[in-house]
Amino acid sequence: MRLSLALAGVLLAGTTFAAEKPAEPVQLELLAEHPVEGMAAGNLSGLTRCGEEWLTVSDREDDRLYSLKPGDGAWQAEAEIFDAPPVPASALPWGLRMRTWVANLVRGGELDFESISCDDKGNRYLLSEAHTALLQVGPSGIAEWLPLPDGLIRQARASGMLLRHNALLEGLAIDPAGARLWLAAERERRGLLVLHLEKGRWRCTGGCILMSEAGQLRSPLTPQSDKRYPRSFGDLAFFDGKLFTLERLEHRICRRDPSTGAEEKCWSFVAAALADGRRYPEPYGVAEALWLDKDGAWLGLDNNGLARADGERRPLLWQFKAPAGGWSAP
Repeated sequence: MRLSLALAGVLLAGTTFAAEKPAEPVQLELLAEHPVEGMAAGNLSGLTRCGEEWLTVSDREDDRLYSLKPGDGAWQAEAEIFDAPPVPASALPWGLRMRTWVANLVRGGELDFESISCDDKGNRYLLSEAHTALLQVGPSGIAEWLPLPDGLIRQARASGMLLRHNALLEGLAIDPAGARLWLAAERERRGLLVLHLEKGRWRCTGGCILMSEAGQLRSPLTPQSDKRYPRSFGDLAFFDGKLFTLERLEHRICRRDPSTGAEEKCWSFVAAALADGRRYPEPYGVAEALWLDKDGAWLGLDNNGLARADGERRPLLWQFKAPAGGWSAP
């Protein structure tokens, strides 16, 4: 009798475990892809929409953002030139700043713009990874660096983020009112930070850090390999009161609580990346820009000039259909 009860308990435990195992993310349906023409240096690294205007940036160009003109095939990028003032002093250690400066001097793009977002007033916000700084370009084209809280970098580094060259701030999102702003630390460790605008200044209200995590995973692009890569954030988007993260290695978009950073639900785009002709030689993925609305999600691919399997070398936009039930579905 005791043996029978024990076996029943094991079977029940196994059933419970199987029931609690998280389901695989639903695959998003790719509706279209659009090459982008007119970005001289390529390297599409950020994407947003201000009203009816699509905007993007390149991490290799310091004096411009681009307006994107949709077309049936390729989209055309038209440059909007601005004059960025001298970058404010960074709180990053000297050695890390020097490594970043030398690398950007060689490849181009001293400011290394990695993300773009905008508010309802038409202000554009460009994130400089190289300097962990935020440039605001107003509707008139005047650019100014925003003073960020003194404790932002200190708190991030104390949480294990912003410790490595080329693994600093990678994503940016701002709410429509321009009162709350999120930043994503890319990898080793990856994490989410939040700032609030109070009396005209950005502040860490109750602390800057929402979450920080380490970890390495296999790439879904190379399932036969045992090699593991750091989990990372590629970009952020804010929609319908929720924060969304682009998780490049896993090839997924995740909805998160904007107050805690807690993961709520994820959707995968790995099927699109694995389709014939679309594979790139980099196993950790090339999606670096995210924007979404009720109808779908748009991803920008930063291929670093590399050709994919079908020979395409231009920057690309992927358009996905919104999941059944929408982005807020349980």
